[in-house]
Amino acid sequence: MHNPRTMFFTVPTLLTWARIVAIPAIVGVYYLDWRPETQNLFSTVLFVVVALTDWLDGYLARKLNQTSSFGAFLDPVADKLMVCAALLVLLYLKRVDALVALVIVGREITISALREWMAQIGASRSVAVHMVGKLKTTVQMVAIPFLLFNGSLFGLIDTHLWGTMLIYLAAVLTIWSMVYYMQKALPEIRARAK
Repeated sequence: MHNPRTMFFTVPTLLTWARIVAIPAIVGVYYLDWRPETQNLFSTVLFVVVALTDWLDGYLARKLNQTSSFGAFLDPVADKLMVCAALLVLLYLKRVDALVALVIVGREITISALREWMAQIGASRSVAVHMVGKLKTTVQMVAIPFLLFNGSLFGLIDTHLWGTMLIYLAAVLTIWSMVYYMQKALPEIRARAK
């Protein structure tokens, strides 16, 4: 049994908190009087480093036996905050279409609310993370740093072009995964509506 006081300060949870704390830095760099290329590089590197901690905190939580219900709650919140903040920056910089950003952010809010409701009625297994959701997240986490960088990588990859194609693919996968989760939840929704 975990001590409630210590679960806030385990190594995995601290890494998750670090992701949340890094969000203002990813956004704030664009308010600094730096060259656009420097702003892009800084925000891209920070986003990638912070995104990698998502894998690391999960690994450490299992390795150190420091999993907790609080960590399970905070981890997806940190991910969603980071993605939404980055999309707002990209929207402001006119590097992502407003409809794409709305689809992705809207899906995150809808599925989070659905999962919370399903957990309350004891049916959270119905909306457990699926492969389509994981694929959506992977594509999204490649597209966003590409769009933040917005230049030529190693003189070979046009990150704006690839980022744009990937963010549209992420939007398609976002809708697909939302439909999948809603279908899974539909029997419970119908049962409760009676």
